[in-house]
Amino acid sequence: MSTITLAIASDLSGFPLKEAVVEFLKERGDVNVIDFGIDSPDTPQPYTVQAPKVAEAVQSGKADKGILICGTGQGMAIIANKYKGVYAVVADTVFAGERGKIINNANVLTMGGWITAPFLGTQIVDAWLNIAFTEKMEFKKDFLTKNFNLVKEIEEVNFK
Repeated sequence: MSTITLAIASDLSGFPLKEAVVEFLKERGDVNVIDFGIDSPDTPQPYTVQAPKVAEAVQSGKADKGILICGTGQGMAIIANKYKGVYAVVADTVFAGERGKIINNANVLTMGGWITAPFLGTQIVDAWLNIAFTEKMEFKKDFLTKNFNLVKEIEEVNFK
């Protein structure tokens, strides 16, 4: 079993879900967690401050993957996707989390603390971590790989 390093952060709205996910990840035993906070409801930070911490960790290679949690997951995804090499998807179902990896090769998962209960959130994270790009869609592997490479080409044009 190989160990991955995963960076995680939340704003106040995502804090309870983040805490549940961090506990779940520590119990897995195959994930080294870098927790960028928030550490308490008494020390809130906005998503605009928290998302860059995880995006930069993934972009630099300090972390292999990242998880960001705010109220809906949407603001975190918007910011994370501003970083070259970061592919963030919002997931509020196990299917969406899994497909975000299978189809889009997402290296950052975002979720909404107002939408996703902790038990479901840990299931989404588990599904996302336990699946590989193109797995279960091997019949579309060439198509998915070609399109992921096109995404990277678009990055080269737009991220100067």
